[in-house]
Amino acid sequence: MKTLLLSCLLAFALPAIAADGAIEKSIASPERTAADRERDAREKPAEVLAFAGVKPGMVIADIFAAGGYYTELLAGVVGDGGKVLAINNLSYATYDKDNIKARFTEGRLKNVDRRLVEASYMNIAPKSVDLAVIVMSYHDVYWLDEKSGWPEINADGFLDSIRRMLKPGGKLLIIDHNAAVGTGKEVVARLHRLNEDWAKKSLESHGFVLEKTYDGLRNPKDSLDKPVFDAAVKGKTDRYVHLYGVK
Repeated sequence: MKTLLLSCLLAFALPAIAADGAIEKSIASPERTAADRERDAREKPAEVLAFAGVKPGMVIADIFAAGGYYTELLAGVVGDGGKVLAINNLSYATYDKDNIKARFTEGRLKNVDRRLVEASYMNIAPKSVDLAVIVMSYHDVYWLDEKSGWPEINADGFLDSIRRMLKPGGKLLIIDHNAAVGTGKEVVARLHRLNEDWAKKSLESHGFVLEKTYDGLRNPKDSLDKPVFDAAVKGKTDRYVHLYGVK
């Protein structure tokens, strides 16, 4: 009887133990590049992924995945039983084509499904995703600059696409560069930033509910008025990290 009870307890405990170590194992993978490891110091991926509840077996959509820094980390955590959708539109795929080519050489990241989409309507299967992730690129949904070649995105269609793809109980993780209080999408083209409160309201208007925040990427010394590529703030912007559920 005691043996049976112990076996039952272990059956419940082992998945939790495995999940606890998956993030650290992914970050420590010897397959990761030196550049990614250097980036870890400013991104704090162990804390961010734990905050978002990333676990083995999940299906995660990495939206505007660009060169795939987070895609690779997520793929390592979800493991063979999970899947990561690395989603880019044509502009992101073109801009970061060299990094994408290097990261997705033949045989690497077999649990990653790369998708090229029109961002105004991401045709991802309904109720198929546990977690959607948008890292430092939600502001691009509101970027309007004719000279850049960036396509105008229908924000309503973009956010509705995310809601459709999420499973019941699914979450949305947003990380972005903060802008000054009182500003909105009008500063995006100039600064590549989006004010935290404005972003929150835009998401709430589409049925997302802010559940919790993480302050580990904050920088109170950031004046919030410089472009994110300015040498004075590059890699050191004040970043908000929000986790949303859906009504």
